[in-house]
Amino acid sequence: MIRSVLVANRGEIARRVFRTCRELGISTVAVFSDADAGAPYVAEADVAVRLPGNAPGDTYLRGDLVIAAALKAGADAVHPGYGFLSENAQFARDVEAAGLTWIGPTPSAIDSMGDKIRAKELMLDAGVPQLGRLEPEVVTAADLPVLLKASAGGGGRGMRVVRDLDELSSTIEQASAEAASAFGDATVFVEHYLESARHVEVQVMADMHGTTWVVGDRDCSIQRRHQKVVEEAPAPGLSDATRATLHDAARAAAQAVDYVGAGTVEFMVAGTGPDDQKVFFLEMNTRLQVEHPVTEEVFGLDLVALQIAVAEGHPLVGEPPAPSGHAVEVRLYAEDPADDWQPQTGTLRTFDVPAGPGVRVDSGVETGSVVGIHYDAMIAKVVAHGTDRTTAVRRLGDALRRARVHGVTTNLDFLRAILADDDFRAARLRTTLLDDRLEAWTAPAIDELPMHRCVWAAALAEASAAASTATVLSRIPPAYRNVPFAPRVRTYAVSPDVHVGVMYESRGGRLALVTGVPVAVVESGPSRVVLDVDGVRETYDVSIGTASVDVDGPHGSIDLVPVPVFVDPADVVAEGSLLAPMPAAVVSVAVVDGQQVSRGDVVVVLEAMKMQHTITAPTDGVVTGLSVTEGSQVESGAVLAVIADPSDPTGEPS
Repeated sequence: MIRSVLVANRGEIARRVFRTCRELGISTVAVFSDADAGAPYVAEADVAVRLPGNAPGDTYLRGDLVIAAALKAGADAVHPGYGFLSENAQFARDVEAAGLTWIGPTPSAIDSMGDKIRAKELMLDAGVPQLGRLEPEVVTAADLPVLLKASAGGGGRGMRVVRDLDELSSTIEQASAEAASAFGDATVFVEHYLESARHVEVQVMADMHGTTWVVGDRDCSIQRRHQKVVEEAPAPGLSDATRATLHDAARAAAQAVDYVGAGTVEFMVAGTGPDDQKVFFLEMNTRLQVEHPVTEEVFGLDLVALQIAVAEGHPLVGEPPAPSGHAVEVRLYAEDPADDWQPQTGTLRTFDVPAGPGVRVDSGVETGSVVGIHYDAMIAKVVAHGTDRTTAVRRLGDALRRARVHGVTTNLDFLRAILADDDFRAARLRTTLLDDRLEAWTAPAIDELPMHRCVWAAALAEASAAASTATVLSRIPPAYRNVPFAPRVRTYAVSPDVHVGVMYESRGGRLALVTGVPVAVVESGPSRVVLDVDGVRETYDVSIGTASVDVDGPHGSIDLVPVPVFVDPADVVAEGSLLAPMPAAVVSVAVVDGQQVSRGDVVVVLEAMKMQHTITAPTDGVVTGLSVTEGSQVESGAVLAVIADPSDPTGEPS
């Protein structure tokens, strides 16, 4: 019987496993990098062991350190979570060799399915339908588009779509580099890319006694950069025949490798209607999936508890429960969808996503958590369950509408837009839907008038706060002027390119707005403002920081930055400066000072949150002021280099 479990992972999945362990009466052990020392999951474990360093290669990918931590802390079992070492067969062997129980599939099954090239060969022998693999050197224009995939990986890393034959070689190099960084294996392979198919997966659970359960299916078609954003169970719109084909193929895949534990078999489903659907095997993930909560909600199961029971040798009894209702999950990422999905970092000043009846929140963060550059950008999963799909989507949309997240840019508004989309609501799903709707889904979530109301609330709250903390003349009303002159003006940055101003004044000892809209200030305080806009009363919660003002109102949330009246010349960067879009590590520098470059040439490659980001020249010019080298760490907004006007004989930026 397992007494103590070390989770060889971090963040949300560590907290998720700890929750089940507590319910089962099993003690818990966390491992943490220096960057994660203050993370919530570390505090929630019974004991925790430090892994010195920050980079995954120095910490969570060091199996020897993780096993040593388990032995030091008295754990007798290891749960790998997902990512990192979860699909590393050698790590599983080493865990067992150390006398610990491995809560996962057998090392041989991991080996068989971990190499996606070998897995496809095994599945072909097992009669599982699949797309053919292409050799890179024989790909022709007729084969395009093709998909590059990391043989040892998942989660979209090392994955690229190629539509131009001339770009195949360079894209393979990029995908290989990213795969090596994320998984320690640079091997990639090529297969046909199905443009408008659906991504559907099947959950399996198998014991050591020959029983294999098929626990329903999930649709994961809403993806960005081949990483899932929205998942739901059961997969809508499948014919009975297609669903049976998927389930039979998943069972055959698991049994072909004598699978034990929780796993997921992933497929592409092509075809525009239920009568012409075709199924193709993609891969098998030999671990718990990020999206496992939707299956748990629909089947009333705890998959982590089942993993532990199977690892203890208990048999699966009977058949899995019948499914009930529908569940939808969204992944909340610290990223900016409108800026090419750039990962975002910073401190979460507020993190409040309301859970309740039918709504589950699995998060790796809380208010005050720091989101850094070293790990994946996902910070939480929000899951809603209902008697039917419409109810689940409505519940999830309401939870996201009431969520309050400040301090780090996230995809929260983007998720709200997805759930409101007509095609999504009608379950017309496909892997290209996100790209097709990108412009609409990344449009500003708050239109002009509601945005101005948030700015009004911010200005009124700041004025009230200033008056309440005044050390002299404290009895003078906010915004009061001895000699009438003009309203006070306050300007806020909604984004780097959008500034909104507001005018307010004192009337009869109370704050009032100067606008062209019929609005009355019902209440104004440092943290709460109530406005009456043309007879409709609206309440705004305001949080004033040292360099920010966060506003939550009936139309959404917004982070504002007060704009100073005077700009420090030191804050002005030279024209042509290339700025780091996020804190990151410099992977490579492709230029030298004085080098002529053309628009689109690679200048610097950065890595943050396990993804590589290429910084290119925005125009033709000459490289000057190159300030980074390979291995450098840069902060967000740091000047990497300057692309000077080539016509300037001094070589200086114009």
